[in-house]
Amino acid sequence: MNVFLLIAGGLSACAALLHLACIYFGAPWYRMLGAGEQMARLAEQGSHQPALITSVIFVVLAIWSAYAFSAAGLFIKLPLLRLALILITFIYLARGIAGFFFISSPIGRSPEFWLWSSLICLVFGLVHLIGIKQTWATL
Repeated sequence: MNVFLLIAGGLSACAALLHLACIYFGAPWYRMLGAGEQMARLAEQGSHQPALITSVIFVVLAIWSAYAFSAAGLFIKLPLLRLALILITFIYLARGIAGFFFISSPIGRSPEFWLWSSLICLVFGLVHLIGIKQTWATL
């Protein structure tokens, strides 16, 4: 089993669960996790839009978690494993880098949100990258 891919799967799973918690706990959690005031207000007003958007993010992160766990050897190999891991890693790294460009012009979010979320995405991407590098021959 590859420890880095196990950690990568755990990180994506934790992120997925935090998104699920936003749906359950509502506006305070949307605010706390930096989703933006508009999402928090919509949740307070009973709109289904925040829950739908957050549900999609939850599903994507859960799938990413499953792919990392699969590559780590926790269970059977999922289809298109190499391609999926490359794309997941690229998305995490690209999001991490791109977020730094929004710090000075935060677009409805705080500069702190962009800083911290970018650092988190970079760490997630680097953990995936190390795990992929270590297991490339067996993927």
